[in-house]
Amino acid sequence: MNGVAIAWGRALRAQFSGRMLLLSLVPLLLSLLVWGALLWFGLQPFLDWLHAVFADYGWFQASGSMLSTLGLGVLQVMVVPLMAIILLLPLMIATSLLFMGIFAMPAIEAYVGRRQFPRLERKEGGSFAGSVWMNLTSVIVFAGLWLMTVPLYAVPPVAVLVQAALWGWVTSRVMSYDALAAHASPAERQALMKARRWQLLAIGMVSGVLGAMPGIAWMGGAVLSVVLFPFLAILSAWLYVMIFLFTGLWFQYYCLQALQDLRAANASAPVAS
Repeated sequence: MNGVAIAWGRALRAQFSGRMLLLSLVPLLLSLLVWGALLWFGLQPFLDWLHAVFADYGWFQASGSMLSTLGLGVLQVMVVPLMAIILLLPLMIATSLLFMGIFAMPAIEAYVGRRQFPRLERKEGGSFAGSVWMNLTSVIVFAGLWLMTVPLYAVPPVAVLVQAALWGWVTSRVMSYDALAAHASPAERQALMKARRWQLLAIGMVSGVLGAMPGIAWMGGAVLSVVLFPFLAILSAWLYVMIFLFTGLWFQYYCLQALQDLRAANASAPVAS
C-alpha cells in the first residue's frame, strides 16, 4: 500500500496547481448547467410527484413510524425532500463522474505523464469511444445499484458501508481505464487491473468516504430549510467535481507508477531459452 500513499501525496499537491483548478471548470460548468436547469424546471414537480406517491401509498405513516423508532421523529416533515435527495444523489454523482471521465481524465493523464513519467512509452491501448462506453455502462450500473440500496438508509452505518463499496467499484473501474488508456496496452491494462484490484478498490473506497460529504451537507441543509435545497445541490455538484478531480489524479499517479513497475519487472525477467 506504500504506492497508494505516495500517489495520494502527489495527487494532493497537483490538485491545487493552477492547471488542475482550471481543468475542473469544464466538468463543473457542465454539471452546473445540467443540474441548474433540471432543478430550476423540475424540482417542484418532482417534489409534488413524490408527495403524491407517499400520500397515495400510505408511506407517510410508514416512514413516520420508522423514523420515530430510530429516534428521528423530527425528520417526518422532511421525508419527501430527503427522499428526493436520496434519489437524485446517484444521478448527480453519475453525471459528475461521466463529465470527469470524458473531459478531464485525458488532460489529467497528459499532465501527469508529461511531468512525472516523461519516458513512459505510450501504447494507446484505450480510446475515446472505449472511455465513453466504460463511463456510461459503469454509471448506469452504479445508479441502479445505488437506488437498490435506498432501503438500507433505515440502518445508516450499513448504507454508508455499502455505498462506499459502490463508489470503490465504479471509480476503480472507470478511472483505471482512463488513467491507463494512453500509456498501457490492452493486455497491460487488464494485467494491472487484476493484479492491483485491491489497491485500486481501496483508492476508490477512500474516495467514496470523501464523496459522502456533499450528500451529508445537502441532506443537512434540506433538514434546515427546503429553500436551501437547490443551492446546496449546486454546492454538492462542485464538491463532487473537486473530489473526482483529486480521485482522478490519485488513480493517475498510482496507475502510471504501477505500469512503469510492471514494464521494469518484465524487462528484468529472464528470457526462456
